[in-house]
Amino acid sequence: QAELEHLNEANADINRGELELDAARSAYRRILSESARKLNSQGSQLGNCIERARPYYEARRRAKEAQQETQRAALRYERAVGMHNAAREMVFVAEQGVAAGKNRLDPTWQEMLNHATRKVNEAEEERVRSEREHQRVTRLCQEAEAEVQALQKSLKRVILRSKPYFELKAQFNQILEEHKSKVTSLESRVSQAKTRYSVALRNLEQISEQIHARRLQRLLQRRESPVGAESSPRHSSPESRGADLGAECPAGDSLSVLSLQTVASDLQKFDSVEHLVGISDAASLGSDELGERERRRSLRHHRSVSL
Repeated sequence: QAELEHLNEANADINRGELELDAARSAYRRILSESARKLNSQGSQLGNCIERARPYYEARRRAKEAQQETQRAALRYERAVGMHNAAREMVFVAEQGVAAGKNRLDPTWQEMLNHATRKVNEAEEERVRSEREHQRVTRLCQEAEAEVQALQKSLKRVILRSKPYFELKAQFNQILEEHKSKVTSLESRVSQAKTRYSVALRNLEQISEQIHARRLQRLLQRRESPVGAESSPRHSSPESRGADLGAECPAGDSLSVLSLQTVASDLQKFDSVEHLVGISDAASLGSDELGERERRRSLRHHRSVSL
């Protein structure tokens, strides 16, 4: 349920953000078209003074960028100086620890001193590098400022005449920059919402797979152990069922079963009548002949059973 709510919230954020993004892009295009039309009209009224004054404004733009770069280089140099001072203090502490009598042979203090020394060397290199970079951009900034001053003196008249055009251009640039930042923010918000939607959808797919796996496992367990198998262990085999049946039958039924078994055994044993050939009267037979007859009959009986 929580993942479904996350999915719905992300979907709503995507729809809302895309609508706002389309509106912001449309507004940006509208302002851009309107600013271009007004600047074109203003330029046609002022004439060629705009192109003649353009080098001055370009030089001012380069000077402004150089000034910003100089400020960033100054911050990097100050940071490098601070790191260098901190590393030197660390070296001082490590040297004091190693100089102590009880720590002179301690490898921990030796390692700390070596590490602090490496940090000092790295910080020194960074400080020298940032100092050189600061000097370079400062020189470029000074050159840009000098160029601005020179162009301002040489193009003073055309600069004054073209001033309305460049002021209007600066206003439109500021408005367009604000709308551009808004479009960028909305694009980032929509992208984040899509990411949350994808994560929630993936989590729901994993939950669904886990549910199906548990259902399949329960189904396999039910097939392996049928219902009632544990509660009726007496019905395990036909032999046991037959034994149980014979034990539970009354006396008359047991006699019937025994008589049937006896009849079946007799049918198997006395399946030949060859021993009846030549028998006329049992009383006229002598005892020796009867013994011989009985022996033959026994042999034939065993041969019949073996067959």
